[in-house]
Parts: sequence; C-alpha cells; structure tokens
Amino acid sequence: MLSKVYSSGVLGIEAYLIEIEVDISSGLPCLKMVGLPDTAVKESKERICSAIKNSGYDYPVRKITVNLAPADIKKEGPCFDLAMAVGILAATEQVKTDLLNDFVLLGELALDGNLRPVHGVLPVAFSLRALGLKGIIVPQANVREAAIVEGLQVIGVKTLSETVGFLNKELELCPIEKEDIGKTQTSICYPVDFREVKGQAHVKRAMEVAAAGGHNIIMIGPPGSGKTMLAKRIPTIIPHMEISEALETTKIHSVIGLIPSHKGLVTARPFRSPHHTVTEPGLIGGGQVPRPGEVSLAHNGVLFLDELPEFQRNVLETLRQPIEDGQVQISRVSRSFVFPSRFLLCCAMNPCPCGYYTDPKRQCQCTPPQIQKYISRISGPLLDRIDIHIEVPGLRYKELTSDTDGESSAEIRKRVVAARKIQVQRFNNNCITNNIAVGDKLPNSNQADTDIEINSSQTDAAPLMETEIEKQIYPENFYSQDNSAPDKPGNSCQNDNPAYQTPAESHQPGDIAKKVNNAAIAAPRIYSNAQMGPSQIKKYCKLDEEGQELLKTAIDELGISARAYDKILKVSRTIADLADEDNISAEHLAEAIQYRTLDRNIWTG
Repeated sequence: MLSKVYSSGVLGIEAYLIEIEVDISSGLPCLKMVGLPDTAVKESKERICSAIKNSGYDYPVRKITVNLAPADIKKEGPCFDLAMAVGILAATEQVKTDLLNDFVLLGELALDGNLRPVHGVLPVAFSLRALGLKGIIVPQANVREAAIVEGLQVIGVKTLSETVGFLNKELELCPIEKEDIGKTQTSICYPVDFREVKGQAHVKRAMEVAAAGGHNIIMIGPPGSGKTMLAKRIPTIIPHMEISEALETTKIHSVIGLIPSHKGLVTARPFRSPHHTVTEPGLIGGGQVPRPGEVSLAHNGVLFLDELPEFQRNVLETLRQPIEDGQVQISRVSRSFVFPSRFLLCCAMNPCPCGYYTDPKRQCQCTPPQIQKYISRISGPLLDRIDIHIEVPGLRYKELTSDTDGESSAEIRKRVVAARKIQVQRFNNNCITNNIAVGDKLPNSNQADTDIEINSSQTDAAPLMETEIEKQIYPENFYSQDNSAPDKPGNSCQNDNPAYQTPAESHQPGDIAKKVNNAAIAAPRIYSNAQMGPSQIKKYCKLDEEGQELLKTAIDELGISARAYDKILKVSRTIADLADEDNISAEHLAEAIQYRTLDRNIWTG
C-alpha cells in the first residue's frame, strides 16, 4: 500500500512543502527513510513505532519505506513525526485519505502518542497561503502562532489519536479562528524605567535622539557610570512595532522557537544582549543549514554589545554589512540565505583596560601602549558606522543621593513617537499599512476585535490580520506593479478579477516556496531617518548657508569621512523632528556634530 502526506520544513526563514510518501511491502520488518533525513529525523522511527502502538493502533510488521521529497534538500528536526505516523496509518488503511491532500501536518511525537510543539510554524503557515492549501494540523501549543494567517484552517491537536479521529471524521475539531485569539489581554510592563537613572541628562538626550531616528549609539565611560543601565531602558522609549514589523520579527523568532505558547505575535521590540564570547555564526547566523543569529533576532529592536572591546575583532567586523544593508546574506554551495537585520545598535565600553582614563576623580593605571592596544580592538570603519558617540562620566555623590526623579520613559517616549510619526509620514505616506502600529485599529475594519492595544500599560499579545495586512504580506495576490494591465493574472484582487490565478497554480508540492513572505527584504520601507539613502538625504536634509559653513568647519577640523557626513545630516534631521521643525537649523547641526567628536578625543589621546 502507498500513501502520501504533506508536511513542511524551513530553510533559513523560508518554508517549503514536503511530500512524505509511505510504501508498505512484503519483506523483513524495518523502517527505511530516504530523502536526506538528518539524525533527528532518522531517530523518529522509534518514536513513531511506540506512539502508534501506545495510541492503540496496529504497527505493520512489514517493510516500510518513507520517502521525504524533494530528495535534494536535507530534512532537519522532529517536526515530521506526526506526518510520517499518519502516513503509515494511512498506508495500512487505519486513516482515511480524504483530508490528507488539504492539510499539512507538523508535530513531534512522544512515546505515548502526545504531541510536542515544534519550531517554524509561522513561516510554514504563510507558505501554505502561497501554495493554496486549505489548512494545517499542529500541536495545541502552536495554534496561536499559526492562527495569525487569516483564511487558513488551523487545527490544534494534543495526541496522535486526536489527529486520526479528525482525519477519519470521527472527532469534530473546530479550526482556531483569529477572533478566538486576543480575548485575554496581557500587559507589556517594562521592569525598568528611565526615571530610575540618576543624573546623566545629556546621555538621556542622546538616547532620545537615537530612539527617535533609529540611530546607532556608543557610550564610553568608566565602570559604574550607568552605561548598561541606560542601554536596557532604550526599548521603553522606542515606538511600538507596526503590524508589518511585528510579523517580520515573529517569523524570525518562530524559526528559533522563541515564541511562548500563550502568544501568537511578538509585540515588544526585541532586546538582544549577547555575551562578548559570542562567535561569528552566533552573532550573524550560520550553521550547516543556516539559522538566524543575534543580529536577526534583534531585527526591529535593539542589539546591545556591552564591553565592546572584549568581543573578538573578527566578530565585530562582521557587523559592517548588517549595519549598512539591514540584512545578512549567508552563502552555501547549494544556495544563499538572506536574513533581515535592521536594528538599533547600542554599544558600551570603557576608555581603557582599567576603565578610568577619562575619569577626573580616579587616576588611570594604564600605559599609553595598553590604552592604544585596547582601543584598537574596535576598527575605524566600524566606529564610523555608529551615528552617536557619547561620553558617560562617573556620577557625583550629590547626583547619587538626589531624591529628584528624572523624566520617565513614558514622557520621553511621547516625544519620540511624535518624531517617528513625522518620519513615517515623510517617507511612507503612500503606504496603507505603514502607519498602522500594533495597537491601532486597521482602516476600513468593522470588527471590534481588530483593536490591538499595545502601550506601556495594556497590550494584546494576540495578533489579528486583516485584508490590509494581507496586501502588505502578499502584494502579488492583490496588486501588480503594472497598473495598466488590470486583467493580467495576479494584477487585481482575487475576488474582483475572474482571471486571477492563485499562487498554487505556479507551485507544485515539493518545490521551494519562493514566494514565502519576506516583504521587508523584497520591498524595504523606511521607518526612520537612520534608514535614509542618498536621495532622501539630498531631499530632506538641506542646510542653510550658516549650516553649510558650520559643517564645512567640522569636516576640515575633525577629518570626518563621507559616511560620517551622512550620519551627521541624518542625526540633525532627527533633532529637527524632535523640535517639530521643518528645516535643519545650525543649532540642530551643532548638536549632531557634537555626537561625532568623542571618538577623536579618545582615539587620538
């Protein structure tokens, strides 16, 4: 007997469909797997055998051959357990095959037949929409994640027996609808606040500018001056993620398995702080089958590198491309993988090995060669890519014992949000969904449950997708780039165009789902001033005569590079936005230039 079941795997952050063919024939009892299974897949034969028997079904004492197609892609992980077990039961006619062509099965089997959660469910769910399949059967712990995709039937099961009962139509399991998610309101309560930071008013101002424009920042100061404390509070003042950003972030975290079972969407901006012993693959991503690294896990969030000179120099140099391009490309012999990596880089370091080179109260014990060796661990090209350099001095007794609280994160965040709104309107006023934050009601929506409240006091961990979000994720399903040919297949809305063809017509099971959602890479949008390119800088960062003369003087005296020149203009544009000014004044430019002088002061001694 021969049976066929669909499952799915993940390459990088893209999903692809897998056909699992099971053939049972006469011969010595054994279970053979072909199609490049890795060790975890090969070991599943023992789990499958025990799960089938312990669930009360008959395990065939015959020769069983399982083929995982396409055969030229290595299959990794235990997520195929459920599909292979159902394939064996279907081949022995213990499972009806009516529904097997409509659903993809994912799940790791325990020996007693229970199902454990798996990684990468969200990319798989997105790919099913592109392939035109009806639904997905996943462990109960993964249903919230899969139910983000609207119009896809998500069946949550706890055991192999429940799966068989559903497929045999003996057990009625209702699909998880999107409105079933989000009834429980949760709060994103940051455990930290800028109010707790004593003094350092100028550093807080630099943090505000960095958050408002998405600028990279480095803090240099003696031990105990509050560098790490300040860095951990950056997420509390950054605007909440827009829905498209949340989807991008969730997709990456889903592949690594960092999404809790009670949440479907990553709503809080990531804050990643890798230890200085991190390796190149750990920071950038990699492996035999590449996985996202820390720079991708920090996508749309903050990457904090504490004790920057302690990182290996070759590891730090790998940050150059992600900082500039907002993505990481990892090449292997057979294919290349692209991971998004648009993040706010925050670094902290001491000015010398002992840490007191710039402290007026403590004497530095380091020799000039020691200081130079310590500082030289950070290359000039990397430092040049950091927009804001700020010195963090040690605190005085009066500041430490002051009872006066500084500004709270909520107060600072209001100004940052106002500045970001100006930037969004400036760059993306033609985009429907870019002005929709997680917490806003979607336009043209009549459903009350599309209000996803995400603020400092109340949030909704449950994501809901509407037509507007679908348009952003699958633009080829709604609009074409050629508006002059509305009757061309794929050029208009599926419901309005009789000539519309679903993506399933161009994808056969087993092919790589190349149209898997990756809108951030395919069509990058500008969310902040730090992402401006040369054309935007030329258009939006014009200087008056006084500003041009001031910048000319700074370039002549400080030896600023062309990249630093662009950084100064971007930062000054952000400072002007915080002041709600249309034009960049000499005052805004002077503050931006001041954020580029610290490296010259210390690096030149």
